[in-house]
Amino acid sequence: MEFGMPTLIENRTLEENVALCRELGLKFIELNMNFPEYQTDRLEDTETLLRLAEDAGIYYTIHLDENLNIADFNRLVSDAYLETVRRSVETAKKLLCLRDRYGAGSRALTLNMHMHHGIFITLPDRKVQMYDRDFDTYLQSFARFRSLCGEWIGDSDIMIAVENTDGFRDYEKKAIDFLLESPKFGLTWDIGHSKAVKEKDVPFLTERQGRLIHFHIHDGTEEPPKNHLGLGDGEIDLKARLKLAEQRNARCVLETKTIAALRQSVRWLHENWQQEAK
Repeated sequence: MEFGMPTLIENRTLEENVALCRELGLKFIELNMNFPEYQTDRLEDTETLLRLAEDAGIYYTIHLDENLNIADFNRLVSDAYLETVRRSVETAKKLLCLRDRYGAGSRALTLNMHMHHGIFITLPDRKVQMYDRDFDTYLQSFARFRSLCGEWIGDSDIMIAVENTDGFRDYEKKAIDFLLESPKFGLTWDIGHSKAVKEKDVPFLTERQGRLIHFHIHDGTEEPPKNHLGLGDGEIDLKARLKLAEQRNARCVLETKTIAALRQSVRWLHENWQQEAK
């Protein structure tokens, strides 16, 4: 089981993130496309990405933009997001050599994605999610997405992992199950997000644990709802979650938001998990 780090806002450059990853003995960095410095055109400078990773002996995964909305009713918008995914897959293909060199035979290189909830209309007595109301149109978009991703990925050892955030809607669960019919898709379990919404996604995820390929590991609490805490600062049964990740041979991002919390999490692993594993 391999541990990595997210791109951190305190680090303004990739070089700073790579240096920290190397210092902490982590294996990879998850490049976050929500940051301006990791937009599609910047990631396509794979010569720089490869050079920095080679020097440090690490590899990369990719976190797609959280605004990614491949089902937007405006085709101009959804086409732009689809093109973003296509180009990100092409970048991942060029970065696979790093996984092969430094990933110790770990599973498919992942592109992590969120499910966009879409908009809702507020009525006097309820809120109506537009994707729920127009579910057939919504699912048609996912059919197109699944087909195109299959073409773009081809026989490359790359997968797209769908992450839980603040609770999957029922229409999203149906779309995710549709995606999981393809071997190009899997699941990310973000254990902190899960805790902060009182584990409402746990039944859905555990029923499909055979498709778990990626974990976001950080601590969290239910009351008050908090996540992205350093390991040991919350209420999660971390060892149970790590044991499942190990069983799934999943890749684990220590997804804290600060350098201090990341350092704490690495120490916690050494003291409470990796020592136990020995």
